[in-house]
Amino acid sequence: MSEERRKRREERDASARNGKSKKMLMYGGILILLAAAFIGGRYYRNHKYDSFAKCLAAKQVKMYGLSWCPHCIDQKEMFGDAFHFVPYVECGINVTKEETPECKAAGLTLFPSWQFGTEPAKAGVFSLDALSDKTGCSLP
Repeated sequence: MSEERRKRREERDASARNGKSKKMLMYGGILILLAAAFIGGRYYRNHKYDSFAKCLAAKQVKMYGLSWCPHCIDQKEMFGDAFHFVPYVECGINVTKEETPECKAAGLTLFPSWQFGTEPAKAGVFSLDALSDKTGCSLP
């Protein structure tokens, strides 16, 4: 009788270990899926304007700005990581806080300023919708 009991106990213990390992695998899989969704969402949020910024570059749109200008910083943040595709001209010399010769020659006094093709530059923070309307580039 004790031999039968021992076998049944071993079977129950083995069954319990299998159940625990299955649960751990399931929880691990769920954790991996959540991490992948988080990373994918973060990547999309930071790169969803890449094609829009590339379109602006193709349409010869250029932004003039200053590194210390809060409005310029706001304008750049609208694009997220995609801003590096936007043609950008830094008009400030950091040490002396003077304008670069290129910006002086263009007659720029307010920043940020946007130049659309060969038109004169227009000052102001433009919403992405306004940039889209002005250039014909579609937003995501």
